Formats: sequence, structure tokens, C-alpha cells
Amino acid sequence: MPEIAEVARIVHFLRLHLVGKKIANASAIDDGNVFGKVGTSGAAVEAALKGRKVVSAGNLGKYFWITLDKPPHLVMHFGMTGWIHVRGEKTAYTNYYKKMKDSEVEQWPPKFWKFQITTEGKPAVEVAFTDARRFGRVRLVECPGDDIRKHSPLVENGPDPVIDTEVFTEEYLRGKMKTRHVPIKALLLDQTMISGIGNWVADETLYHAKLHPEQYCDDFGDKEIAKLHESIRYVCQTAVDKLGDSDEFPKHWLFNHRWGKGKKGDLAKLPNGEKLAFITVGGRTSCYAPGVQKKTGRVVPGAKAEPIKAEPDKVAVVKNSRKRKTAPKTEAEEDDDPPAKKKHTKQAKEEEKERVPEVDLSAGRRRSTRLRT
Repeated sequence: MPEIAEVARIVHFLRLHLVGKKIANASAIDDGNVFGKVGTSGAAVEAALKGRKVVSAGNLGKYFWITLDKPPHLVMHFGMTGWIHVRGEKTAYTNYYKKMKDSEVEQWPPKFWKFQITTEGKPAVEVAFTDARRFGRVRLVECPGDDIRKHSPLVENGPDPVIDTEVFTEEYLRGKMKTRHVPIKALLLDQTMISGIGNWVADETLYHAKLHPEQYCDDFGDKEIAKLHESIRYVCQTAVDKLGDSDEFPKHWLFNHRWGKGKKGDLAKLPNGEKLAFITVGGRTSCYAPGVQKKTGRVVPGAKAEPIKAEPDKVAVVKNSRKRKTAPKTEAEEDDDPPAKKKHTKQAKEEEKERVPEVDLSAGRRRSTRLRT
């Protein structure tokens, strides 16, 4: 799933190729999920884009936007498999293209496109928003371009650790942690607290800070909080600096070893020999190193810490022995949720026949994805 770094990567390409250009033509599929669930339509997006000049592009955590010379402006969220493609450019990470045929790379418009635009001038720039699983969101926001962060959905989000360094301070983090009583992993995933941190970024920061993901956030001391703040800044800034290209991430990062890449039956582990374990925290699979991330305070009842055997391309999960009530999901969390399990119906069986392999642009793992238009 695209997180803070992948979104920053896309904004980099939008600024490079789209900002400052006038849109000659736009078209959109009237998708009831991508557009409809946030109160707009493909036709409305087409109308908003045609003939407009792109003034700027920006990002906040998992959200990004383009402002036009006249409202409304586009604010977007990738969900699980959304992406922006620029014709002739490799906007995804390096290894993604190694798994594709030349014909697939050159195909235009790309598979699963939701809207596409073409700019004036020679050469014209062609841009498309795609989303195979349709958890992404594209909305129109009526406001002056400079005020876009003061309006929903951006105004409800917390500070971005890379962009909002004056707000996201150690004091800010301490205040949020001391006034909440949830597992620290759950706090990091809350987009109203901190923008842009998803599952792998949260696990990475907790590993570098040597904090147990299940420990309650209000049970950490000042030194641990300071270390966590430092780790969040380090992981997010490094990932953004690398434009979300996981091939360029430091080799010692948890990210490079969390996907169960060892031989079948082996324990997942880091190059330094630290064994990895997987546990469910806040409904998400969490990878951590029990030998490093020790409990120093209260944790959610039922948490386990033993390493789990991992097979290639499969992650074993330890479930807590007790079920816990969870708070209502924010819109961003709902967008990130995987689809519900299918019922064994005739329709489900027919849909299964149409399933095609789709590649996750941000992490390089193959997914089974329904073909939808």
C-alpha cells in the first residue's frame, strides 16, 4: 500500500511533468467507489480538469493533490493499489518494471485507469490515475488553492513528519502518547495523530526505536519517546529522500527482510541474526524483533512474542487470544482496509474466474486482483 514515501514520489513526478501546463483533454470512468464514495463523479472530474492550468502539486501523508487555476481542485488518496502513471516515465519503483513485459510497460492508457489527462503543447504530457482494487479516492475540493489544507479531508489529518517538522516535534508526540491509552502501533497508524505512517513504516520506526508494538503508548518514558520521534523522522525522511524506491532502502532495514524471503521452514530473521515475529496489532499484521523490542510497560492482554516460521511470500500471523473492541475507522483507515471475505456464491465463483495477477507498485509483491472497470 502506498504510504508517505510513495505519495511523495508521485508528487515529485507531477511537479516535474504536469505543473505549469494546461490540460487540453480529460476523461474519466464513472466509478462509484473511486469517485462516488467521496461525493463526486467521473463526469464532474472531467469538467473540472478540461481547459484548466495545473498551478501546483502537494502532499500530506497519504493524501496528495493538484491545484488548478480555478477551483475545484483534485485531492487524491491511493488506497491499497492506486497509482499515477505518466506516459513514457517509470513512476513506480525500479523492481516493479523488471516483472513486466515491454508491451505492458508501454500500454496506454494503463490497465484499471480511472481518469486520464493530456496537456497542451509539444510534446504533450499524458497522465493517468489507476486503481485495480478501487479503494483509492479522487475528490473535488472547492476552495482557494492556497487554503486546501484548511479543508476536509486534509484538515482532519495530523502533521506530516517530513513536511511539518515545526509541528511534529518531540513535545507534540509526547503529548499525544501521554493522553491516549492504545498500543503504540495503533497510535502510529492513526492518521489524525500523524499523517503518512502505514503498516511497514510503523513497524520500521518501532524496530529502530526498540519499542514493542503492543505496549500501550502512555507507558513509555521520555527517553523512549525521544527515540521514537527520532526514528519516525529518520525512517520517513530516508524513505522520502529515496522517493519510495524500496530497492534503495538501507540493507539493514526491517523492510528488506519482513516478507518471509528465507527458505521454506526457516525462521524469518535479519542479517544480524535477530529473529522476527509477527503479531496482530490494531487489526494489522506487525513484524518486529522480540530480542530487540522488549516490553517495558503494559501490553494488550494476550500478546505473544515468539518468532514464527515464515515461508516465501507468506507471512505467518500470531493472533491475540482475546478479541478487542476497536474505535470507529476514519475515512483513510476505511480506504486502506482489504476487501471483506467473499461469500461462496455463484456470483463469487464467476468473479474468481476473472481474477488477474496485479503487482503492488510500492512493495513489489504480487496480488490477486479482480478485473474491474
